[in-house]
Amino acid sequence: MYLTIIFLFISSILFSLLFPLKKHLSHFSYPKLPPGKIGFPLVGESFSFLSAGRKGHQEKFITDRVSRFSSDVFKTHIFGSPTAVVTGASGNKFLFTNENKLVVSWWPDSVNKIFPSSMETSSKEEAKKMRTLLLPFLKPEGLRSYVGVMDEIARRHFETEWANQDQLIVLPLTKKFTFSIACRLFLSMDDPERVRKLEEPFNTVAIGVFSIPINFPGTRFNRAIKASRLLRKEVSAIMRKRKEEVKAGKVLAEQDILSHMLMNIGETKDDHVADKIIGLLIGGYDTASIVCTFIVSFLADFPDVYKRVLHEQQEILTEKEGNEGLRWEDIEKMRYSWNVACEVMRIVPPLSGTFREAIEHFSFKGFYIPKGWKLYWSATATHKNPDYFPEPERFEPNRFEGSGPKPYTYVPFGGGPRMCPGREYARLEILIFMHHLVTRYKWEKVFPKENKIVVDPLPLPAKGLPVRISPQS
Repeated sequence: MYLTIIFLFISSILFSLLFPLKKHLSHFSYPKLPPGKIGFPLVGESFSFLSAGRKGHQEKFITDRVSRFSSDVFKTHIFGSPTAVVTGASGNKFLFTNENKLVVSWWPDSVNKIFPSSMETSSKEEAKKMRTLLLPFLKPEGLRSYVGVMDEIARRHFETEWANQDQLIVLPLTKKFTFSIACRLFLSMDDPERVRKLEEPFNTVAIGVFSIPINFPGTRFNRAIKASRLLRKEVSAIMRKRKEEVKAGKVLAEQDILSHMLMNIGETKDDHVADKIIGLLIGGYDTASIVCTFIVSFLADFPDVYKRVLHEQQEILTEKEGNEGLRWEDIEKMRYSWNVACEVMRIVPPLSGTFREAIEHFSFKGFYIPKGWKLYWSATATHKNPDYFPEPERFEPNRFEGSGPKPYTYVPFGGGPRMCPGREYARLEILIFMHHLVTRYKWEKVFPKENKIVVDPLPLPAKGLPVRISPQS
């Protein structure tokens, strides 16, 4: 009897181990799949993928395999899914131009569990609806009226957070700046103390969105789920108050994005709208803060570039009278400053890449991609390709003079129907940040030889970029 029990116990263990292995291998039983490795059951090559980023060379996960397999597309298994990684301009073009035809946007399970409402609606339909709603605010014509608001927030930020400081850490301050703008334009929230209380849980959610979905106490994923519940409660309370104001005719649709959504989105659960607002707030502040941080870093490393940016921004100041703020026409004059920002985003894309999901079986470059497989494209690997950008590690803003890079080789905002709708919004707040930064301060790195970039899950400078600052003469 005991032998029978032991036999059954051992059999159950073997089955629990072999079943995931069998399922894991079944994903890769199709003919003519791309070359590549599938890694271990369940985890695949996820740890190798994440480890490359944490070591500061995320593109090496891709470039090493492209070299090893002599192929611009290869298979792997990351975040629990069989995945084809496509590289280069041709791969980017294929995915971007086949959106909603052969592929659709896909996010890891961690996103669906942190934002539960995302599982209840069609991503294709939601994407179209959200773009339609956001367009009036995020296209250049809509952003003109927000230049003064952003400029005033930037002025206040540098006067309260940077003034009278000898040394500071840049990353937390750029997050405060971009989060303040997002709260003001999305929710009409301008109370610094209330904004400060919301910033920490938003940051916790942003970090957890791309974490491994292990829901144990203390993990990033667990903390993100808890923080998302808190945020959903806070945003829902703001929404309830705003709905009353809308009914009473006390607000206009143009006041902020929340008012516009409530007036145009129709009958939708409060949790769904809250999740959308939280997602927009994260997208509206997290990536832009990273770009601003690395602008500070690269301007410290390249004094000649800093001088050219300063000269351009001082010329704009000479045309001002008294305390006159920035206008849209001033933003259009910041051409070299934007070239600098673009080169920063080439070397350090704020979002390293994203996923798609195959909704049909199809072939790409002679390889079979099964329906249901995930596809990953990498901005980092594309931007570091010497075929597109000679000496790709060299910082050279003049790459963006004239017509700039060839199509599909420079993709910090993605491309096709899924191109980031907030790219003009990001351009505006980044340039306003640069204007106030260089016209007010000079700075140097505390650790001048420390240029390590850690992708965890977004690119971050080592130690948060501590700098010594002094007022601009």
